[in-house]
Amino acid sequence: MTVENYVSIVGLDLAGVENRPTGFCFLRAMKVETALLYSDEEIIRKTVKSNPQVVAIDAPLSLPPGRKSIEERTNVHLRESDRQLLQRGIKCFPITLGPMRKLTQRGRNLREKLEAENFIVIEAYPGGGQDVLGIPRKQRGLDKLLAGLEKLGLLGLGSNMSDHELDAVTCAYVGRLFWEGKAVIYGDCKRGIVMPKDPIQ
Repeated sequence: MTVENYVSIVGLDLAGVENRPTGFCFLRAMKVETALLYSDEEIIRKTVKSNPQVVAIDAPLSLPPGRKSIEERTNVHLRESDRQLLQRGIKCFPITLGPMRKLTQRGRNLREKLEAENFIVIEAYPGGGQDVLGIPRKQRGLDKLLAGLEKLGLLGLGSNMSDHELDAVTCAYVGRLFWEGKAVIYGDCKRGIVMPKDPIQ
């Protein structure tokens, strides 16, 4: 068994509030196990039990430059990572927009708690990652997204998986690419969005 097969990654498609499902994926040796979780306590407990090398979260984990809080009123709504996504034609929402505020606050709090457990935590964007990898996003059909993930060589996928779980699988896959040095960071190197390298790179 190669060293890569021992690498464990957790991917989270985080919901903005605890009463909505968060997709959880544990990836090891290209085999996935998924679940739907709700509370921060539940997410942290399952992540700690998985003991991953990397936790990849689909949620904004940093603020636009100059902002001290997500609630602060300024005219700065985009981070450099967001700008770089938009420049290459990948759609994303400003983190100061409506429900994104709750998601940003929850994501930043969760990152702080997981980093306190000594995990490497990165921000992932499954929709953007799927664009780069040439995989249809969930809006084009879960069956197409599932087929695209299967083509990457991921095992353990099933037609009963929700969109949240499949996006969590994508996050975990991007986390593995990051660990293997096969990803790029949009924006700040410490607080940017991790994306797959373009196929030509």
